[in-house]
Amino acid sequence: MRQLNWTTIALIGGLVLLLLLVAYFATGRNADQDKLTDGQVSNAAVPSGEKACASKSTYDLIKRELFRRAAQLRGSDQAAYDRLSAYASLRMENPVMESENAQSKAVTCAGSLSLDLPPGVVVVGGRRSLSADVDYTVQPAADGSGPVVLLRNADSIITPLATLARTAAQPSTPQAPQAPQAPSAPAAPEPTGDEPAPPPVPAAPPAPPPPPTSSIEPGPTARAPTTSARPSFNCANARTSGERAVCRDSGLASLDRQMAAEFFRARGVANAEQRALLDRTRTRFLAYRDRCSSDACIADAYRGRIAEIRDIMAGRWQPQR
Repeated sequence: MRQLNWTTIALIGGLVLLLLLVAYFATGRNADQDKLTDGQVSNAAVPSGEKACASKSTYDLIKRELFRRAAQLRGSDQAAYDRLSAYASLRMENPVMESENAQSKAVTCAGSLSLDLPPGVVVVGGRRSLSADVDYTVQPAADGSGPVVLLRNADSIITPLATLARTAAQPSTPQAPQAPQAPSAPAAPEPTGDEPAPPPVPAAPPAPPPPPTSSIEPGPTARAPTTSARPSFNCANARTSGERAVCRDSGLASLDRQMAAEFFRARGVANAEQRALLDRTRTRFLAYRDRCSSDACIADAYRGRIAEIRDIMAGRWQPQR
């Protein structure tokens, strides 16, 4: 009987110990132990930031921003630029995330951007591919409509993109520069192979158009000048006596194209000081041209302006007294 009692006591003690162990593990588990710590949450957010730098949606936003700013620089044809952006191809090499703001959820990135234009469309100089090392920030829109992109260091793409033109049309006079036609009238570039035809692209003379408020600015409507006179602006919108004279004379139109091409080639490589000087002297040139009372005076004004642009870029320009 004494032996039985000790066995029973041992069994009961073991059972109690087992129950205590089960209770300990069941009640001692931390309810938050499966949750990520603040450091883990921060680390988990890094891949999403890197993804924002290299996602297709970000590239689409960058492409639309390039075309939007090019149309803004050009001063017209915003709708055509918007449609054409869907047919261009954008590549980003070595995209890297430089920083991420946890508060604003803004991700700052950098990469080597290349933009390929669709068939039948070129920029001044006949190029169909543009490239630049850019910085860009992806962040939520203030109105909650989705992400937006802030693009920097992209002028070497945006400036020539403002000179978008078809390759089909050629200058009508031997004096015209060998530059592609500058946009001003809707026309679809010819597709190649099985590629879909791009949307309408304004077509006009070979010289690129200047910024808005300029007298050589292409108008918003699409109407080409006569075959004998194709200046860099839309003659349908000619307002001043100088513009009307240029539209009437193919020689003056050729000089206008040469001057406009020289201006935009210079502006595309100019530094900030040179660009400001090019724009300021351009306003003075236009005012002088429009005061001319003869075609010979206008021709001399254009020749002087071409020389002036070259002097500015070479550092030889001196202000007139």
